[in-house]
Amino acid sequence: MKKLEGFQRKYLRGLAHSLKPVVLIGQKGLTAEVLRSAKQAFERHELIKVKFHDFKEKEQKKETSELLKSKTGSEIVGTIGHTVILYKQQEDPEKQKIILPLRG
Repeated sequence: MKKLEGFQRKYLRGLAHSLKPVVLIGQKGLTAEVLRSAKQAFERHELIKVKFHDFKEKEQKKETSELLKSKTGSEIVGTIGHTVILYKQQEDPEKQKIILPLRG
């Protein structure tokens, strides 16, 4: 997947505004079960929210978000408080629901 442009991230953040978190990360961090849950969420959705519980350190959330991004092949769209928004375009064109704008 090619890197998202700033205006595309803004567009995706707008779409994510009404979404509820579908993956929760607890104090154990990025476990195999959390990773499996995120991968399953990407099978059904292109845009997901991941909420951190028991994480207070900004750096720890950033590291975990980056690790989740690399392990799922997704892109970080943005972070709001204890929530990170991730996007991964469906590989099957028939299942793609989000059409990214080409220009801002």
